[in-house]
Amino acid sequence: MAVLLELTVQNVLLIEDARLELAPGLNVITGETGAGKTVLAHALDLLLGGRAKAGIVRPGSAEAYVEGVFELAHGFASEYLPPDAREVILARRVAADGRTRAYLNGRSITVGDLREIASGLLSFYGQHEHRKLMLAAAQLEILDRACGPEHLATREACGRAWSAVRAARGELAHLHELAGARERELDLLEFELREIEQVDPRSGEREELAIERDRLRNLEVLRLAAAGAEQAFEDEERGAGSALAAASASLEPAGVHDPALAALAERARALVVESADLASELRRYGDTLQAEPGRLEQLEERLAAIARLERKHGGTVEAVLEHAERCRARRDELVGAEVALEAVEARLEAALGEHAALAARLSATRSAGAPALSSAVCERLSELAMEQAGFEVVLVPCEPGASGCEQAQFEIAANPGVPAAPLREIASGGELSRVMLALLGAAHGGGEATLVFDEIDAGIGGHTARAVGEQLRALASGRQILAITHLPQVASLAARHFTIAKDTSGAATSTTVSLLRDGAVVEELVRMLGATEGDDGARRHAQELLRAA
Repeated sequence: MAVLLELTVQNVLLIEDARLELAPGLNVITGETGAGKTVLAHALDLLLGGRAKAGIVRPGSAEAYVEGVFELAHGFASEYLPPDAREVILARRVAADGRTRAYLNGRSITVGDLREIASGLLSFYGQHEHRKLMLAAAQLEILDRACGPEHLATREACGRAWSAVRAARGELAHLHELAGARERELDLLEFELREIEQVDPRSGEREELAIERDRLRNLEVLRLAAAGAEQAFEDEERGAGSALAAASASLEPAGVHDPALAALAERARALVVESADLASELRRYGDTLQAEPGRLEQLEERLAAIARLERKHGGTVEAVLEHAERCRARRDELVGAEVALEAVEARLEAALGEHAALAARLSATRSAGAPALSSAVCERLSELAMEQAGFEVVLVPCEPGASGCEQAQFEIAANPGVPAAPLREIASGGELSRVMLALLGAAHGGGEATLVFDEIDAGIGGHTARAVGEQLRALASGRQILAITHLPQVASLAARHFTIAKDTSGAATSTTVSLLRDGAVVEELVRMLGATEGDDGARRHAQELLRAA
């Protein structure tokens, strides 16, 4: 079992600083109405990953802090802890502005992770928790828990099978939707792909074609420019080539007398050679300036076709090509829809078959477990002063779902001769509290986690109160229970007794939590009996309660 060894609460509402050292078995917390017993319930809710309520931080404090030190049961498994972990510390901080932080062994974790870890360590039953017994899902959960771990594993498998059914149905609906608009969409895709594939543009092509078009549009300008440049070099009288040849001829003889002039003469000879080569290149360039008949019109048409595609599909050739790829992928998806439809239908049929088999196993186990749970609850109700009550777990068929093909309905006949009716219709608050205790005992509620009860005994008194206490103590055998109670009959059975007291003498009201021992326990029981300190009769009653425990 998991045991809450220590609970530290700082600056939570009225509690400035409290530290509870808890024991295995039944631990009780008592105190005057309004002293702050429910503050501890708020603190434990924070430790369970609950939402921080507005104003939970003690006025004048920067933050509230709750910490729980747990001793782990042997074999306790969690992905957040090493396999050999024997102790874990969970903590929660709540800043005055409402921001919260969660911690595992001093390391920051998410509140969701805290909630998941704490759920295996603490089970909380608040003042109105028994109202959950009204819910069909909660009733089925209790029955399934009573049917044992193998049944719970089958239920988990059934849930997975139902998830597969839902996934297949969703995919099937999607494929049917595709089929409805398939032909129309395929026609459009094929049209757009043909249009793009007929043009078959490539990246960078439009720029290349534009250059070629500009060249063809200006052939005469280019031809005249080349011819004019060639003539400027080759004119025998005034050409640049002749001038360079004359300059070279003038420098050549004198260069033998001065190395500097010889270098200049060399450069002049190079220019003569370069000018002759440039003139030759200009002549060849002019000869190539021929236009293939109709080539300009071809260029204009292709550029116009590319421009049309760009306008329709993104503004660039790259965008056009990306659109074509998307069209092909979508076309393949639509073409493959019929094949996929057959595969998904087969998968759905297999998932339905698996779910039906698992649901049938659940139904069989529940049919056997329901009478056993009914009998066990009746036995415990008899011990809780409901000797004449009849309790029955009825299985009600329902539409197939994650938990099978039936719901559980708890029915009770509180008095002889009265027909049984659903629990939600006739049970009073006190009866619900007792039914809840009986169910927890019969169905082993909460697993090995510490059970926390926040005034589950509300609405109960007299002889029944003692029976409730006995049930709580029996439930605490081999596990830990923390009960916030107002009944002395329950408190007298505790292995460890804490009291909460409110102090209004200072500038700010505060609440303290104290562990009671020996005579202090008697004094608290006297107070709970509604008597004064000097009431000897109440004191003897309190002592008798403790002796009877």
